[in-house]
Amino acid sequence: KGPRCKILLTCIISIITSCCSYGLPWLATCTPCPSNVKEECPTIGRSGNFKNFQCPAGQYNDLASLFLNTNDDAIRNLFSTGTDTEYSISTILLFFSAIYGLGLITYGAAVPCGLFIPVILAGASYGRLVGTLIGGITDLDPGFFALLGAASFLGGTMRMTVSVCVILLELTNNLLMLPLVMLVLLISKTVADAFNHGVYDQIVRMKGLPYLEAHAEPYMKHLAAGDVVSAPLITFSGVEKVSEIVHALRFSGHNAFPVVNEPPFSEAPELCGLVLRSHLLVLLKARLFKRDRVVSRNEISRKIGAFEFAKPGSGKGLRIEDIDISDEEMEMYVDLHPVTNTSPYTVVETMSLAKAVVLFRQLGLRHLCVIPKTPAVSRQFTYLTFPHLLDAPHFSTYFSS
Repeated sequence: KGPRCKILLTCIISIITSCCSYGLPWLATCTPCPSNVKEECPTIGRSGNFKNFQCPAGQYNDLASLFLNTNDDAIRNLFSTGTDTEYSISTILLFFSAIYGLGLITYGAAVPCGLFIPVILAGASYGRLVGTLIGGITDLDPGFFALLGAASFLGGTMRMTVSVCVILLELTNNLLMLPLVMLVLLISKTVADAFNHGVYDQIVRMKGLPYLEAHAEPYMKHLAAGDVVSAPLITFSGVEKVSEIVHALRFSGHNAFPVVNEPPFSEAPELCGLVLRSHLLVLLKARLFKRDRVVSRNEISRKIGAFEFAKPGSGKGLRIEDIDISDEEMEMYVDLHPVTNTSPYTVVETMSLAKAVVLFRQLGLRHLCVIPKTPAVSRQFTYLTFPHLLDAPHFSTYFSS
């Protein structure tokens, strides 16, 4: 969607959030201030836990105390012990419903917001609601249930166990709760894994981003690396004609091309390495062309510095459309040896696809050459050659050969 739709969606969500934050407290009733608190009640202004919000003297609005406080203070209030009567069941139910609903519609919008704190807040309100409901049959404090509720929401949403356990224990500074928190995290993660993946994995799939899992799929064990390469393959000679390079850059989305040395530069066709699209554009822009098909390694290295090959910043960088080449220059040649990576990562075509995927992912590669067992031209494959990533909209113009 365009930026206008994103801005409109953000404005609508902001209006809904403001209406909930300032409108729902009107549904709550005023509660007398507890007599055993040391802080001021009710409080006037931004600070303080007991918000007055249209209540008479000596009373406070418990729902406004949650909505009109910062998220940190709201979480601290829900986790607090010895506050059984500060929040009613209807207040906690309204707060949980609002926070949970707003979290669902807000996450994924074009705003710099996270999910960690809202999940803790929703889980804490849910846990305190359960603790308040069963308060008549147990002596456990509702704040204890709030902590377990936050742990269950974090475990089921983000599927993090060890880190969440450490965070919650640091938050409460109570090691006695470690066994129960670990048990809740284990149960919530196990139940959630039985239905779907974590929220971050779901967002990646919804946006259509190409992503390789940490482990290879089971079916990949029965395939070889040569089974997933696709044709046609675009290759360059060590000294290539300018027209061939321009045609390849204009009509393909490849970001790297195999360079194959052929006679008279080698006794037989052999893989020399990989040359990047950006490096080819630098050569074309510098117009280091020759009328004859000869190697000019030293001349190119003297005329082009290393700074010319540096990656661009936030801009789009050099494009083939920005370079104007005449018809006469199209018939000339350019030496690709100085800008060719002569040691690319390669695998034999009979290598297991599962091993190739693990190698590709762990090394963070973008290109991986597949070499046939018999002397021939190499083939390439990237993450787009895997079946479940072929339709990724963000990379539909990239190559899969």
